[in-house]
Amino acid sequence: MAAALDPDRYEVIPVAITREGQWLLPDVSRRVLGGGPLQIPEQAFEATGEPVALEAAGGCPPGAGLPVDVVFPVLHGPFGEDGTVQGLLEMAGIPYVGSGVLGSAVGMDKDVMKRLFRDAGLPVGAFTVLRDYQWSASPAECLARAGTLGYPCFVKPANLGSSLGVSRCRDGDELAAGIAEAFRHDRKVLVEEAIAGREIEVGVLGNDDPQASVPGEIIPGAEFYSFAAKYVDDRSRLVIPAELPDKAAAVLQAAAVAAFQAVEAAGMARVDFFYRGGTDIVVNEINTIPGFTVISMFPKLWAASGLGYPQLLDRLVELAMERASRGGRPGR
Repeated sequence: MAAALDPDRYEVIPVAITREGQWLLPDVSRRVLGGGPLQIPEQAFEATGEPVALEAAGGCPPGAGLPVDVVFPVLHGPFGEDGTVQGLLEMAGIPYVGSGVLGSAVGMDKDVMKRLFRDAGLPVGAFTVLRDYQWSASPAECLARAGTLGYPCFVKPANLGSSLGVSRCRDGDELAAGIAEAFRHDRKVLVEEAIAGREIEVGVLGNDDPQASVPGEIIPGAEFYSFAAKYVDDRSRLVIPAELPDKAAAVLQAAAVAAFQAVEAAGMARVDFFYRGGTDIVVNEINTIPGFTVISMFPKLWAASGLGYPQLLDRLVELAMERASRGGRPGR
């Protein structure tokens, strides 16, 4: 990402975060993110005296002494995509790319997300929510409730991404194992009906007047689009633009914008659907910090829509600054 930012417009300072939660100095971050060894010097951040753009593979802590114009979070999952880093940046008064605290938190919690989609009139699949205290008190009751969705079904942690902790369950035994696995990652778990349909994704870009990209299709190389299918093997294929009737594409784009607005998202998001033919769609979820490498779906969708990768980055920085310029909390 940093290489695609125009050096005549931006000075990029990377800040990495270790798995233990330690924020690294820019020089160390460059080395670590480049695959080098983790050797952390003891000096603190020092001000450069020049305004800079900060690419955050984790953020800029308050009082760190780095004068920055805007932060670009490229974190996924808890403590990065769920509103926590966004709240930190708001307290520090630093503009940043993407959704604010509310949109980020709602976009991470699949239970609340789906309820907001449903309240907005968007089609969602049947689901039920289990909590850890319910599972501890009465596994049989939880299994009975989840089993009403039929088989196969999917079990996933409510607050996680990248398909971690997700299981496809074909019977009661697999359901029990899937629920136990999901509870290893979260105190709240979703059980969802399996929906037969093509997996379609649409990018959304904007603040008050968001626009949708052309739809793209994921053709998984495995039984479903699991963590391994996303990041380990190379059998899955992306088809951009997806081969869809014009009317279906328009319905998907309108639903993507409606989903974006339903969760109070801002800046960018990717909305995932199941397409069942005609104009029959089901909204699966929204991702407020989609994958952002040059081979990821989100930038590819916008490239196919006429906005190249460097221009997409420029637009996202502009949207962050636009939101911050309104005064008050920059993440709103």
